[in-house]
Amino acid sequence: MDADTITRTLEAQRAFFATQATKGLAFRLQALERLEIAIRAHEGRLCEAMHADYRKSVFEAFETEIGMVLSEIRFHRRHLKRWMRPERVSAGLLNAPARARILREPFGISLIIAPWNYPFQLLVNPLVGALSAGNCAVIKPADYTPHTAQAIAAMIREAFPPEHVAVFTGGRTVIQALLEERYDHICFTGSTALGKVVMEKAARNLTPVILELGGKSPCIVDADVDVELAARRIAWGKFLNAGQTCVAPDYLLVHRSVKEPLVEALKRAITKMYGEDPRQSPDFQRIVNAKQMAHLQRMLSTGKPLCGGIVDEAERYVAPTILDEVSPEDPVMQEEIFGPVLPVLTFEHLDEAIDFVNARSKPLAFYLFSGNRANQERVLARTSSGGACINETVMHLASHHLPFGGVGESGMGGYHGRHSFEAFSHRRSVLDKATWLDLPLRYAPYAGKLRFLKWILR
Repeated sequence: MDADTITRTLEAQRAFFATQATKGLAFRLQALERLEIAIRAHEGRLCEAMHADYRKSVFEAFETEIGMVLSEIRFHRRHLKRWMRPERVSAGLLNAPARARILREPFGISLIIAPWNYPFQLLVNPLVGALSAGNCAVIKPADYTPHTAQAIAAMIREAFPPEHVAVFTGGRTVIQALLEERYDHICFTGSTALGKVVMEKAARNLTPVILELGGKSPCIVDADVDVELAARRIAWGKFLNAGQTCVAPDYLLVHRSVKEPLVEALKRAITKMYGEDPRQSPDFQRIVNAKQMAHLQRMLSTGKPLCGGIVDEAERYVAPTILDEVSPEDPVMQEEIFGPVLPVLTFEHLDEAIDFVNARSKPLAFYLFSGNRANQERVLARTSSGGACINETVMHLASHHLPFGGVGESGMGGYHGRHSFEAFSHRRSVLDKATWLDLPLRYAPYAGKLRFLKWILR
Protein backbone atom coordinates (compact mmCIF):
# COMPACT_ATOMS: atom_id res chain seq x y z
CA MET A 1 0.00 0.00 0.00
CA ASP A 2 1.63 3.24 -1.13
CA ALA A 3 1.59 6.49 0.83
CA ASP A 4 -0.46 8.27 -1.85
CA THR A 5 -3.33 5.83 -1.37
CA ILE A 6 -3.31 6.49 2.37
CA THR A 7 -3.27 10.25 1.80
CA ARG A 8 -6.18 10.09 -0.68
CA THR A 9 -8.19 7.91 1.71
CA LEU A 10 -7.71 10.36 4.56
CA GLU A 11 -8.71 13.28 2.31
CA ALA A 12 -11.90 11.41 1.42
CA GLN A 13 -12.60 10.72 5.10
CA ARG A 14 -12.11 14.38 6.03
CA ALA A 15 -14.50 15.43 3.27
CA PHE A 16 -17.06 12.88 4.43
CA PHE A 17 -16.74 13.87 8.08
CA ALA A 18 -17.22 17.51 7.11
CA THR A 19 -20.69 16.66 5.76
CA GLN A 20 -21.77 16.07 9.41
CA ALA A 21 -23.28 12.72 8.35
CA THR A 22 -21.53 10.68 11.05
CA LYS A 23 -22.79 12.82 13.93
CA GLY A 24 -26.46 11.84 13.99
CA LEU A 25 -27.79 9.10 16.27
CA ALA A 26 -29.47 7.22 13.42
CA PHE A 27 -26.26 7.09 11.37
CA ARG A 28 -24.22 5.82 14.32
CA LEU A 29 -26.76 3.13 15.17
CA GLN A 30 -26.87 2.02 11.53
CA ALA A 31 -23.07 1.81 11.44
CA LEU A 32 -23.04 -0.38 14.56
CA GLU A 33 -25.78 -2.56 13.08
CA ARG A 34 -23.84 -2.97 9.83
CA LEU A 35 -20.77 -3.98 11.78
CA GLU A 36 -22.73 -6.56 13.77
CA ILE A 37 -24.32 -8.02 10.63
CA ALA A 38 -20.91 -8.21 8.96
CA ILE A 39 -19.33 -9.99 11.93
CA ARG A 40 -22.10 -12.58 12.05
CA ALA A 41 -21.84 -13.14 8.30
CA HIS A 42 -18.06 -13.58 8.47
CA GLU A 43 -17.88 -15.46 11.80
CA GLY A 44 -16.95 -18.79 10.20
CA ARG A 45 -14.20 -17.29 8.05
CA LEU A 46 -12.82 -15.34 11.02
CA CYS A 47 -12.64 -18.50 13.15
CA GLU A 48 -10.92 -20.40 10.34
CA ALA A 49 -8.43 -17.55 9.92
CA MET A 50 -7.51 -17.47 13.61
CA HIS A 51 -7.07 -21.23 13.60
CA ALA A 52 -4.82 -20.97 10.55
CA ASP A 53 -2.69 -18.27 12.18
CA TYR A 54 -2.04 -20.02 15.50
CA ARG A 55 -4.53 -22.85 15.94
CA LYS A 56 -7.00 -20.93 18.07
CA SER A 57 -10.03 -23.07 18.88
CA VAL A 58 -13.50 -22.01 17.76
CA PHE A 59 -14.54 -21.70 21.41
CA GLU A 60 -11.67 -19.35 22.32
CA ALA A 61 -12.13 -17.41 19.09
CA PHE A 62 -15.72 -16.69 20.09
CA GLU A 63 -15.13 -16.37 23.85
CA THR A 64 -12.22 -13.93 23.72
CA GLU A 65 -12.70 -12.21 20.38
CA ILE A 66 -15.92 -12.38 18.36
CA GLY A 67 -18.34 -12.78 21.27
CA MET A 68 -16.77 -9.92 23.21
CA VAL A 69 -17.14 -7.57 20.25
CA LEU A 70 -20.74 -8.58 19.54
CA SER A 71 -21.59 -8.00 23.19
CA GLU A 72 -19.87 -4.59 23.05
CA ILE A 73 -21.88 -3.60 19.97
CA ARG A 74 -25.17 -4.56 21.61
CA PHE A 75 -24.24 -2.59 24.73
CA HIS A 76 -23.49 0.52 22.67
CA ARG A 77 -26.66 0.23 20.61
CA ARG A 78 -28.72 -0.09 23.78
CA HIS A 79 -27.24 2.93 25.56
CA LEU A 80 -25.97 5.28 22.83
CA LYS A 81 -29.01 7.57 22.78
CA ARG A 82 -28.60 8.30 26.49
CA TRP A 83 -24.83 8.75 26.23
CA MET A 84 -25.24 11.35 23.47
CA ARG A 85 -27.54 13.58 25.51
CA PRO A 86 -25.98 16.89 26.62
CA GLU A 87 -24.87 16.72 30.24
CA ARG A 88 -26.31 19.59 32.25
CA VAL A 89 -23.96 21.07 34.83
CA SER A 90 -23.93 24.11 37.08
CA ALA A 91 -22.66 27.32 35.52
CA GLY A 92 -21.60 28.66 38.93
CA LEU A 93 -22.64 31.78 40.78
CA LEU A 94 -20.16 34.02 38.93
CA ASN A 95 -21.83 33.15 35.61
CA ALA A 96 -25.42 33.64 36.75
CA PRO A 97 -27.76 33.89 35.03
CA ALA A 98 -26.55 31.18 32.64
CA ARG A 99 -26.88 27.54 31.63
CA ALA A 100 -23.95 25.17 31.17
CA ARG A 101 -23.69 21.81 29.48
CA ILE A 102 -21.13 19.32 28.17
CA LEU A 103 -21.48 17.99 24.63
CA ARG A 104 -19.81 14.78 23.43
CA GLU A 105 -18.45 15.41 19.96
CA PRO A 106 -16.53 13.04 17.67
CA PHE A 107 -12.86 13.84 17.22
CA GLY A 108 -12.95 13.29 13.47
CA ILE A 109 -10.64 10.61 12.07
CA SER A 110 -9.38 7.90 14.41
CA LEU A 111 -6.44 5.65 13.64
CA ILE A 112 -6.65 2.21 15.28
CA ILE A 113 -3.61 -0.09 15.25
CA ALA A 114 -4.01 -3.60 16.68
CA PRO A 115 -1.59 -6.32 17.86
CA TRP A 116 -1.46 -9.95 16.84
CA ASN A 117 -2.37 -11.73 20.08
CA TYR A 118 -6.09 -10.91 19.89
CA PRO A 119 -6.12 -9.71 16.29
CA PHE A 120 -9.89 -9.35 15.94
CA GLN A 121 -11.02 -8.17 19.36
CA LEU A 122 -8.28 -5.59 19.92
CA LEU A 123 -8.95 -4.04 16.51
CA VAL A 124 -12.73 -4.16 16.25
CA ASN A 125 -13.57 -3.41 19.89
CA PRO A 126 -11.98 0.07 19.65
CA LEU A 127 -13.69 0.48 16.27
CA VAL A 128 -17.04 0.07 18.03
CA GLY A 129 -16.13 3.04 20.24
CA ALA A 130 -15.00 5.11 17.26
CA LEU A 131 -18.26 4.47 15.37
CA SER A 132 -20.40 4.95 18.46
CA ALA A 133 -18.78 8.34 19.05
CA GLY A 134 -19.41 9.39 15.42
CA ASN A 135 -15.88 9.23 13.99
CA CYS A 136 -14.46 8.04 10.73
CA ALA A 137 -11.77 5.41 11.21
CA VAL A 138 -8.62 4.01 9.66
CA ILE A 139 -7.79 0.55 11.00
CA LYS A 140 -4.60 -1.48 10.74
CA PRO A 141 -4.77 -5.23 11.52
CA ALA A 142 -1.66 -7.05 12.73
CA ASP A 143 0.57 -8.50 10.05
CA TYR A 144 1.81 -11.37 12.28
CA THR A 145 -1.65 -12.95 11.86
CA PRO A 146 -2.07 -12.59 8.08
CA HIS A 147 -5.09 -14.88 7.64
CA THR A 148 -7.04 -12.96 10.25
CA ALA A 149 -5.93 -9.63 8.79
CA GLN A 150 -7.25 -10.59 5.36
CA ALA A 151 -10.53 -11.87 6.82
CA ILE A 152 -11.04 -8.62 8.72
CA ALA A 153 -10.16 -6.54 5.66
CA ALA A 154 -12.72 -8.40 3.55
CA MET A 155 -15.38 -7.96 6.23
CA ILE A 156 -14.77 -4.22 6.70
CA ARG A 157 -14.61 -3.45 2.98
CA GLU A 158 -17.90 -5.25 2.49
CA ALA A 159 -19.60 -3.38 5.34
CA PHE A 160 -18.29 0.18 5.02
CA PRO A 161 -17.23 2.62 2.30
CA PRO A 162 -13.56 3.64 2.75
CA GLU A 163 -14.52 7.27 3.36
CA HIS A 164 -16.15 6.07 6.60
CA VAL A 165 -13.99 3.08 7.64
CA ALA A 166 -10.81 2.19 5.75
CA VAL A 167 -8.57 -0.79 6.40
CA PHE A 168 -4.89 -1.10 5.48
CA THR A 169 -3.01 -4.39 5.74
CA GLY A 170 0.72 -5.01 5.66
CA GLY A 171 3.81 -4.84 7.82
CA ARG A 172 5.83 -2.23 9.67
CA THR A 173 6.25 -0.05 6.56
CA VAL A 174 2.47 0.39 6.36
CA ILE A 175 2.38 1.46 10.02
CA GLN A 176 5.18 3.92 9.34
CA ALA A 177 3.31 5.36 6.35
CA LEU A 178 0.08 5.63 8.36
CA LEU A 179 1.86 7.43 11.20
CA GLU A 180 3.21 10.06 8.82
CA GLU A 181 -0.34 11.33 8.35
CA ARG A 182 -2.34 13.58 10.67
CA TYR A 183 -5.26 12.15 12.66
CA ASP A 184 -7.63 13.54 15.24
CA HIS A 185 -7.22 10.57 17.57
CA ILE A 186 -5.04 7.44 17.75
CA CYS A 187 -5.67 4.16 19.55
CA PHE A 188 -2.69 1.80 19.64
CA THR A 189 -2.34 -1.61 21.26
CA GLY A 190 1.05 -3.31 21.17
CA SER A 191 4.57 -3.23 22.50
CA THR A 192 5.95 -0.45 24.67
CA ALA A 193 8.72 0.20 22.12
CA LEU A 194 6.28 0.79 19.25
CA GLY A 195 3.95 2.67 21.60
CA LYS A 196 6.70 5.23 22.17
CA VAL A 197 7.05 5.66 18.40
CA VAL A 198 3.30 6.18 18.06
CA MET A 199 3.29 8.78 20.83
CA GLU A 200 6.26 10.59 19.29
CA LYS A 201 4.51 10.76 15.91
CA ALA A 202 1.25 11.89 17.53
CA ALA A 203 3.05 14.64 19.43
CA ARG A 204 3.88 16.45 16.20
CA ASN A 205 0.21 17.34 15.81
CA LEU A 206 -0.70 17.16 19.50
CA THR A 207 -2.97 14.24 18.65
CA PRO A 208 -4.63 12.58 21.68
CA VAL A 209 -3.75 8.91 22.10
CA ILE A 210 -4.91 5.76 23.80
CA LEU A 211 -1.92 3.48 24.38
CA GLU A 212 -2.55 -0.09 25.54
CA LEU A 213 0.89 -1.57 26.07
CA GLY A 214 1.67 -4.28 28.61
CA GLY A 215 4.34 -5.20 31.08
CA LYS A 216 4.82 -7.88 33.69
CA SER A 217 1.47 -8.33 35.44
CA PRO A 218 2.09 -9.84 38.90
CA CYS A 219 -0.09 -12.34 40.72
CA ILE A 220 0.25 -12.43 44.51
CA VAL A 221 -1.06 -15.51 46.31
CA ASP A 222 -1.51 -14.94 50.04
CA ALA A 223 -1.45 -17.66 52.68
CA ASP A 224 -5.21 -17.49 53.26
CA VAL A 225 -6.57 -18.84 49.94
CA ASP A 226 -8.67 -21.59 48.47
CA VAL A 227 -5.73 -23.27 46.75
CA GLU A 228 -7.73 -25.33 44.24
CA LEU A 229 -9.86 -22.39 43.14
CA ALA A 230 -6.85 -20.08 42.90
CA ALA A 231 -4.96 -22.65 40.83
CA ARG A 232 -7.83 -23.09 38.36
CA ARG A 233 -8.27 -19.38 37.82
CA ILE A 234 -4.54 -18.68 37.57
CA ALA A 235 -3.99 -21.54 35.13
CA TRP A 236 -6.90 -20.43 32.97
CA GLY A 237 -5.75 -16.80 32.89
CA LYS A 238 -2.12 -17.70 32.25
CA PHE A 239 -2.50 -20.38 29.58
CA LEU A 240 -5.45 -18.87 27.73
CA ASN A 241 -4.28 -18.12 24.18
CA ALA A 242 -1.08 -20.05 25.06
CA GLY A 243 -0.11 -17.22 27.40
CA GLN A 244 -0.14 -14.66 24.58
CA THR A 245 -2.34 -12.26 26.54
CA CYS A 246 -1.26 -8.77 27.57
CA VAL A 247 -3.06 -9.11 30.92
CA ALA A 248 -2.02 -12.72 31.64
CA PRO A 249 -0.44 -13.30 35.06
CA ASP A 250 3.22 -12.87 34.18
CA TYR A 251 4.70 -14.28 37.39
CA LEU A 252 3.56 -15.62 40.75
CA LEU A 253 4.55 -14.25 44.13
CA VAL A 254 3.39 -17.01 46.47
CA HIS A 255 3.41 -17.13 50.25
CA ARG A 256 5.98 -19.74 51.21
CA SER A 257 3.44 -21.76 53.19
CA VAL A 258 1.22 -22.45 50.16
CA LYS A 259 3.79 -22.79 47.39
CA GLU A 260 3.89 -26.59 47.24
CA PRO A 261 0.12 -27.18 47.40
CA LEU A 262 -0.46 -24.39 44.88
CA VAL A 263 2.06 -25.81 42.41
CA GLU A 264 0.49 -29.26 42.69
CA ALA A 265 -2.97 -27.75 42.19
CA LEU A 266 -1.70 -25.85 39.14
CA LYS A 267 -0.40 -29.09 37.64
CA ARG A 268 -3.79 -30.72 38.18
CA ALA A 269 -5.57 -27.74 36.66
CA ILE A 270 -3.34 -27.82 33.55
CA THR A 271 -3.93 -31.54 33.09
CA LYS A 272 -7.69 -31.16 33.53
CA MET A 273 -7.85 -28.37 30.94
CA TYR A 274 -5.41 -29.69 28.34
CA GLY A 275 -4.83 -33.38 29.13
CA GLU A 276 -1.66 -35.28 29.87
CA ASP A 277 -0.13 -34.04 26.60
CA PRO A 278 -1.29 -30.46 25.86
CA ARG A 279 0.28 -30.76 22.41
CA GLN A 280 -2.63 -33.03 21.47
CA SER A 281 -5.31 -30.77 22.93
CA PRO A 282 -7.53 -28.98 20.40
CA ASP A 283 -7.86 -26.18 22.96
CA PHE A 284 -4.19 -25.26 23.38
CA GLN A 285 -2.84 -22.76 20.87
CA ARG A 286 0.47 -22.43 19.15
CA ILE A 287 2.98 -19.58 19.34
CA VAL A 288 2.42 -17.00 16.63
CA ASN A 289 5.81 -17.16 14.85
CA ALA A 290 9.50 -18.14 15.00
CA LYS A 291 10.51 -14.79 16.49
CA GLN A 292 8.23 -15.28 19.45
CA MET A 293 9.43 -18.88 19.78
CA ALA A 294 13.02 -17.66 20.09
CA HIS A 295 11.92 -15.17 22.74
CA LEU A 296 10.25 -17.92 24.79
CA GLN A 297 13.26 -20.23 24.50
CA ARG A 298 15.32 -17.43 25.98
CA MET A 299 12.78 -17.18 28.82
CA LEU A 300 13.33 -20.90 29.49
CA SER A 301 17.12 -20.64 29.54
CA THR A 302 17.17 -20.37 33.34
CA GLY A 303 15.09 -21.81 36.15
CA LYS A 304 13.80 -25.32 36.76
CA PRO A 305 10.58 -26.52 35.10
CA LEU A 306 8.24 -28.13 37.63
CA CYS A 307 6.04 -29.15 34.72
CA GLY A 308 6.17 -28.55 30.99
CA GLY A 309 9.36 -27.05 29.59
CA ILE A 310 8.86 -28.91 26.29
CA VAL A 311 9.48 -26.95 23.10
CA ASP A 312 8.83 -28.01 19.49
CA GLU A 313 10.08 -25.33 17.10
CA ALA A 314 8.67 -26.96 13.99
CA GLU A 315 5.18 -27.00 15.47
CA ARG A 316 5.62 -23.67 17.29
CA TYR A 317 4.64 -25.42 20.49
CA VAL A 318 5.64 -24.51 24.03
CA ALA A 319 4.09 -26.65 26.74
CA PRO A 320 2.34 -25.01 29.73
CA THR A 321 5.30 -24.53 32.05
CA ILE A 322 5.69 -23.72 35.73
CA LEU A 323 9.20 -22.45 36.37
CA ASP A 324 10.91 -22.70 39.75
CA GLU A 325 14.30 -21.54 41.08
CA VAL A 326 14.00 -18.21 39.31
CA SER A 327 15.89 -15.09 40.35
CA PRO A 328 14.80 -11.50 39.64
CA GLU A 329 17.86 -11.12 37.38
CA ASP A 330 16.91 -14.00 35.06
CA PRO A 331 15.64 -13.20 31.54
CA VAL A 332 12.18 -14.51 32.42
CA MET A 333 11.88 -11.77 35.07
CA GLN A 334 13.32 -8.96 32.94
CA GLU A 335 10.87 -8.92 30.02
CA GLU A 336 7.18 -9.55 29.52
CA ILE A 337 6.92 -13.30 28.87
CA PHE A 338 3.93 -13.37 26.52
CA GLY A 339 3.78 -17.14 26.44
CA PRO A 340 2.85 -20.23 28.49
CA VAL A 341 5.70 -19.90 31.02
CA LEU A 342 4.85 -19.10 34.64
CA PRO A 343 7.73 -18.30 37.03
CA VAL A 344 7.09 -18.86 40.74
CA LEU A 345 8.75 -16.77 43.44
CA THR A 346 7.99 -16.86 47.15
CA PHE A 347 7.64 -14.40 50.01
CA GLU A 348 7.38 -14.69 53.77
CA HIS A 349 5.69 -11.38 54.59
CA LEU A 350 3.17 -9.58 52.41
CA ASP A 351 5.20 -6.36 52.48
CA GLU A 352 7.98 -8.22 50.64
CA ALA A 353 5.63 -8.97 47.75
CA ILE A 354 4.30 -5.41 47.69
CA ASP A 355 7.83 -3.98 47.64
CA PHE A 356 8.83 -6.40 44.86
CA VAL A 357 5.94 -5.21 42.66
CA ASN A 358 6.52 -1.53 43.44
CA ALA A 359 10.21 -1.78 42.53
CA ARG A 360 9.13 -2.42 38.92
CA SER A 361 7.14 -0.55 36.29
CA LYS A 362 3.41 -0.21 36.84
CA PRO A 363 1.75 -3.22 35.18
CA LEU A 364 -1.29 -3.37 32.92
CA ALA A 365 -2.96 -5.81 35.32
CA PHE A 366 -2.53 -6.89 38.93
CA TYR A 367 -3.89 -10.03 40.57
CA LEU A 368 -4.27 -10.88 44.23
CA PHE A 369 -5.58 -14.10 45.71
CA SER A 370 -6.39 -13.67 49.37
CA GLY A 371 -9.23 -14.46 51.73
CA ASN A 372 -8.16 -11.70 54.10
CA ARG A 373 -10.14 -8.49 53.46
CA ALA A 374 -7.64 -6.32 55.31
CA ASN A 375 -4.78 -7.69 53.17
CA GLN A 376 -6.81 -7.12 50.01
CA GLU A 377 -7.33 -3.45 50.83
CA ARG A 378 -3.74 -3.06 51.97
CA VAL A 379 -2.32 -4.41 48.72
CA LEU A 380 -4.65 -2.30 46.56
CA ALA A 381 -3.81 0.83 48.54
CA ARG A 382 -0.07 0.34 48.24
CA THR A 383 0.22 -0.69 44.58
CA SER A 384 -0.77 0.74 41.21
CA SER A 385 -1.79 -0.91 37.94
CA GLY A 386 -4.00 -0.37 34.93
CA GLY A 387 -6.60 -2.80 36.26
CA ALA A 388 -6.82 -5.36 39.04
CA CYS A 389 -8.68 -8.48 40.10
CA ILE A 390 -9.09 -9.95 43.56
CA ASN A 391 -9.40 -13.76 43.56
CA GLU A 392 -9.70 -13.75 39.77
CA THR A 393 -7.59 -13.24 36.65
CA VAL A 394 -8.26 -11.50 33.31
CA MET A 395 -12.04 -11.28 33.76
CA HIS A 396 -12.07 -7.55 34.52
CA LEU A 397 -11.89 -7.17 30.73
CA ALA A 398 -15.30 -8.80 30.39
CA SER A 399 -17.21 -5.98 32.13
CA HIS A 400 -18.68 -3.18 30.03
CA HIS A 401 -18.64 -1.01 33.14
CA LEU A 402 -14.90 -1.20 33.87
CA PRO A 403 -12.44 0.79 31.71
CA PHE A 404 -9.61 -1.28 30.26
CA GLY A 405 -6.33 0.59 30.14
CA GLY A 406 -2.82 1.00 31.48
CA VAL A 407 -0.89 3.42 33.64
CA GLY A 408 2.72 4.57 33.40
CA GLU A 409 4.72 2.32 31.10
CA SER A 410 1.75 0.00 30.62
CA GLY A 411 -0.16 2.70 28.75
CA MET A 412 -2.66 5.51 29.06
CA GLY A 413 -6.35 5.98 28.43
CA GLY A 414 -9.07 3.36 28.76
CA TYR A 415 -12.03 1.97 26.88
CA HIS A 416 -14.85 -0.66 26.93
CA GLY A 417 -18.54 0.11 27.23
CA ARG A 418 -19.37 3.75 27.88
CA HIS A 419 -15.66 4.36 28.47
CA SER A 420 -15.11 3.61 24.74
CA PHE A 421 -17.71 6.20 23.75
CA GLU A 422 -16.06 8.72 26.07
CA ALA A 423 -12.53 7.84 24.91
CA PHE A 424 -13.39 8.51 21.27
CA SER A 425 -15.37 11.69 22.07
CA HIS A 426 -14.31 15.24 22.84
CA ARG A 427 -16.07 16.72 25.88
CA ARG A 428 -17.01 20.19 24.72
CA SER A 429 -17.91 22.73 27.40
CA VAL A 430 -20.71 25.13 26.49
CA LEU A 431 -21.75 28.19 28.53
CA ASP A 432 -25.02 29.84 27.47
CA LYS A 433 -25.16 33.26 29.14
CA ALA A 434 -28.33 35.33 29.49
CA THR A 435 -28.34 38.83 27.99
CA TRP A 436 -31.01 40.41 30.17
CA LEU A 437 -28.58 40.94 33.08
CA ASP A 438 -24.92 41.97 33.05
CA LEU A 439 -23.41 42.31 36.52
CA PRO A 440 -20.70 45.02 36.67
CA LEU A 441 -18.50 43.14 39.19
CA ARG A 442 -15.98 41.82 36.64
CA TYR A 443 -15.47 45.11 34.85
CA ALA A 444 -12.89 47.75 35.84
CA PRO A 445 -12.61 49.90 37.84
CA TYR A 446 -12.22 47.34 40.65
CA ALA A 447 -12.16 49.73 43.63
CA GLY A 448 -14.39 48.48 46.43
CA LYS A 449 -15.25 45.19 44.67
CA LEU A 450 -12.62 42.78 46.08
CA ARG A 451 -14.44 42.16 49.36
CA PHE A 452 -17.63 41.20 47.53
CA LEU A 453 -15.71 38.95 45.11
CA LYS A 454 -14.08 37.10 48.02
CA TRP A 455 -17.51 36.62 49.60
CA ILE A 456 -18.86 35.08 46.37
CA LEU A 457 -15.84 32.78 45.92
CA ARG A 458 -15.54 31.59 49.52
